Amino acid sequence: MSYEIHPHVKIGHIHLTVSDLEKSLSFYKDILGFNITATFNNSAVFLSSGNYHHHIALNTWAGKGAPPPPKGTTGLYHFAILYPNRRELAKIFKRIWELNYPIEGASDHGVSESIYLRDPDGNGVELYADKMPEYWPRDENGNVVMVTKSLDVKSLLSELD
Repeated sequence: MSYEIHPHVKIGHIHLTVSDLEKSLSFYKDILGFNITATFNNSAVFLSSGNYHHHIALNTWAGKGAPPPPKGTTGLYHFAILYPNRRELAKIFKRIWELNYPIEGASDHGVSESIYLRDPDGNGVELYADKMPEYWPRDENGNVVMVTKSLDVKSLLSELD
């Protein structure tokens, strides 16, 4: 029997095991700007944008100082944070750049523009803004064709002028 998920279903939040809550909070709260919505026994913190209960949860339940998974194994490649528009993506790019936080990549995927970094535990984090669907590249059958080209950073930052 075939089943197709409802088109309005969304991924609601991500819960990450981290080695140090303070280091992780420095990244997610102080750099990216998420707000703390709840804490749990000095071992977990829940963060959100707006008034949502949480978008990101961080915990040290595996133990403070727990090592990251070894390279070459399965697991989280990255998760993505969707910004509402290109201007907001430009703001966070400028902030990260000015804070001298390491940026691993910046790409134009045809359907979106993305900035890639790693959190203090090495988790891949993509910050992105979608392009308008009518501008997404498509093949002759109407299927979306994603690409990976260099992000035009100068054009992105012009959103702040």
